[in-house]
Amino acid sequence: MAVAVGLRTAAGQGIEGIGETSVRALAKLEQVLPGRLRRRVGALNAFTVPMLRGPQASTVDASVLTELANACRDSERLRFEYRDHGGTLSRRTVEPHRLVCTERRWYLVAWDLDRADWRTFRADRITPAPPHGPRFVPRDPPAEDLAAYVSKGVSTGAYAATAVVRLRVPLEEAAQAVSPSAGALEAVDAHTCLLRAGAASLDVLVIHIMLMGFDFEVVEPPELTERIRSARDLLARALGPDAPADRRPVEASERP
Repeated sequence: MAVAVGLRTAAGQGIEGIGETSVRALAKLEQVLPGRLRRRVGALNAFTVPMLRGPQASTVDASVLTELANACRDSERLRFEYRDHGGTLSRRTVEPHRLVCTERRWYLVAWDLDRADWRTFRADRITPAPPHGPRFVPRDPPAEDLAAYVSKGVSTGAYAATAVVRLRVPLEEAAQAVSPSAGALEAVDAHTCLLRAGAASLDVLVIHIMLMGFDFEVVEPPELTERIRSARDLLARALGPDAPADRRPVEASERP
C-alpha cells in the first residue's frame, strides 16, 4: 500500500513522464497483490484525482536526473549546456555533488570549475553534453545541510532585493506557509523565527511577507520599513476618508 501511495503521489513531482510510468507500475503491482490488498489499491486509484501542474510548469526528463545522479555517484566531471532564467545559454563543466529536490523542482549542487565556486543549477535547465569525465576527488560540500543551502540560494541569492524579518510564530507553523523555494527559515526561540527571502523589488517583498498572514518585525534592510509605510498609506487612501481610523501601532513598520 505504501508503494501504491508513493506511485500515485509521484505523478505531481515535476519529472517528465512520471505520471504515465506510475500508472503502468500501479497496474503491474495490482497483478501480484492478494485480493484484499488489490481491492484497497483499486479504491485508491478509482477515488484519487491528482492535481497536476499546468502545461507551463517546468518538468525535468527522468533520464537527465539519472545521468546527473550517476555523475554524482561516480565522482565524474559533468559537461552540460545551461539556460539561465533569462534564456541565455552557457556551457558548464562541473564536479557534481548532490541532487536536491523540493516540492516543485530539482537542483544540482556542484563545483563550477570555470568559476571556481559552488553553484546551484535547476535540473530542468540542464542539457547534458557528453562525453563526461574524468573522475575527481570529491570536495567538502558547501554546507552540512544542503537542503537549507539550496533553499537560501533559490529564495534569496537569485533576487535583486532581499530582506530578513522576524516572524512571531514558531518555526513549525511558519514552515507550513513558507516553502523552501519561497524563503529560508531559522528558529529564534520557541515562539519566533527568522525569515530570509528575496524578490524582484522591496515592494514585491512587502506583498510576499504580508500574504503569509503572520505578525512580523523587520530586521533588515531599513528601506523595507519605508516601503511598508508607503503600502500602509496607500491602503489607507484606498479605504477613503470615511473609513474608521485604527490607531494601533503598525509593529512591522515601527520596529525596524
